[in-house]
Amino acid sequence: MKTPIFDFVRAYADRQGLRLHMPGHKGNPFLGCERWDITEVSGADALYEAEGIIAESEKNAAALFGAAATLYSAEGSSQCIRTMVHLAAQGRETPWILAGRNAHKAFLYAAALCDVQVKWLWPAEASPLCACPITAQQVEEELRNVSVLPAAVYITSPDYLGNLQPVAEIAAVCHRYGVKLLVDNAHGAYLKFLEKSLHPMDLGADMCCDSAHKTLPVLTGGAYLHFADGALAAQAKAAMAIYGSTSPSYLIMASLDLCNRYLAEEIRGKLAAILPETEKTKIALSKQGWTVCGTEPMKITLRCPGVKIAQALREKGMECEFADPDYLVLMLSAETTAAELLQLVEVMAQLSPEEGGEPPYFSQPRQVMPIRQAIFAAQERVPAVEALGRIAAAPTVGCPPAIPVVVSGERIDEAAVALLRYYGIETVCVTC
Repeated sequence: MKTPIFDFVRAYADRQGLRLHMPGHKGNPFLGCERWDITEVSGADALYEAEGIIAESEKNAAALFGAAATLYSAEGSSQCIRTMVHLAAQGRETPWILAGRNAHKAFLYAAALCDVQVKWLWPAEASPLCACPITAQQVEEELRNVSVLPAAVYITSPDYLGNLQPVAEIAAVCHRYGVKLLVDNAHGAYLKFLEKSLHPMDLGADMCCDSAHKTLPVLTGGAYLHFADGALAAQAKAAMAIYGSTSPSYLIMASLDLCNRYLAEEIRGKLAAILPETEKTKIALSKQGWTVCGTEPMKITLRCPGVKIAQALREKGMECEFADPDYLVLMLSAETTAAELLQLVEVMAQLSPEEGGEPPYFSQPRQVMPIRQAIFAAQERVPAVEALGRIAAAPTVGCPPAIPVVVSGERIDEAAVALLRYYGIETVCVTC
């Protein structure tokens, strides 16, 4: 597969011409990558008015993912989420979105910027902060009982703990009511390239974002925004420009471009080789006494005192993706090797399997102020223990997972204070 952005950047660097343009490093090796770090020079195209090499590369990506259109983001899925919300809401007088409660804080900021109201889909049973299992029946009931349909339904799949939502079933319900389904698939770009695709676009999503850098060999910040409707995609560049820098990184775009060749020629074989090893690893950990959770193929999630186990792994030279009092998350990719998984199993065998604790009950705080009003209100930061009864302003979260305990505009109740304390969040922003 052709790699037009990568080829252009490489040729420009090899030319060793006099750089009388940005950036200020002039191609000199301070970090080592500067010779590849260019700006919109002649022939380099422009991300938000793409007609040349960027447009060609994005078409290649769309063909690989089977989307009507795929656009690049050099600012992660956060920019894509803002764009999805913008496109869903535009042209509506009072737009609102039905969304899973484990949404990333980028979704909250998007709702605030676009003045979108949100009605939350809560899990039917007690669930950890990062998870929010949703059924098609829940979505059906919500859509059936509203007088004005939402601009979209928004879900996160996979979630941070490696749980996949029933995207196909939810999509079928949404489309029966003429509602678009938006999916935050930040952790699942690779799902397209399994023997049987589990990618949201193949399961009926209308728009979907993938953080390419999370599971593919792409530099941090590289992401995809996929569309099932080419006409909607035609409006997306202007929307992305509203929320993105006018100086997108060509290092990131070149890595997205080069990844197209990897997706076309390598990833399927590599996934086919490592997936059985990953399953063996999960079975081996289960036999050791660890509780393995989640349904995502390339993520190992353990129900255990995550912070404690993460420190034990760190002392053995291993760094996890995420740890909290209840879970440990280990992210793999097609670049993970069988030898590395064996090393993990050997180290885990030296530790004592334990169950995680029981987090405080996650109540449903009452929304007393619109998200936009709360985020843009005058605010102050107070100790979490003193926040009882106050209204949450800007979301205060750890990143990862960047999922708010209390959403902007909700009144902080006793259950929320207990959760803030449980997750080690010492201060929160509240409205004045």
